[in-house]
Amino acid sequence: MAEHLTRHKLLSRLLHWLMAASVLILLATGLLPVFGVKFNWNTIHWVAGLVLTGLVLVHIIRATFFQNLLSMGFGWRDVRATLGGIGIARASVPKPGKYTLPQKLMHLAITLAGLTAIVTGILLLLKIDTPFWHRNPYLLSEARWGVVYVFHDLSALLFVTLLMLHIYFTLQPDKWFYLRSMILGWIRPDELQRNHDPGRWSPPEAP
Repeated sequence: MAEHLTRHKLLSRLLHWLMAASVLILLATGLLPVFGVKFNWNTIHWVAGLVLTGLVLVHIIRATFFQNLLSMGFGWRDVRATLGGIGIARASVPKPGKYTLPQKLMHLAITLAGLTAIVTGILLLLKIDTPFWHRNPYLLSEARWGVVYVFHDLSALLFVTLLMLHIYFTLQPDKWFYLRSMILGWIRPDELQRNHDPGRWSPPEAP
């Protein structure tokens, strides 16, 4: 059997880390001024937002047309696999495929937060001047602008929470191989056998 099996291809890893960097820049430029850190954050913020929007579009197109979009779907079988993994259900419950239920739920939450931030952020871009357009603050009423701000800020707070959870669970000793696979792209056969059902996910040998 091969020493290494491919979990994440290079493009997937690049998209992950570029999106992560964009989100961190957006959170820093959006939240640091609230805590009194003064710098010219506005341009950095909207440029990072456009970069994130482009990366998300690439990810959606790639996941829809070139990958198995259903691999992020979940059902009762995933719940049973998760309960078995923490000792609540029988030891004979099925193991997950490529992604565990917590990973799928995290992906769903990040998707909702990301799309909310992107849609509201694009609307808020209309309130500032950029090299590409002139501001139009009268597109919406004051009350509707308030709703846009609320959802944009809520998405930012959700991102902070999800980021903390993501880092916490990634740094658990028994989950380090997931972090390694997002950096180097591979897992070992014993990690596959121990944590996944090869019948539901059979990764190719790593190049």
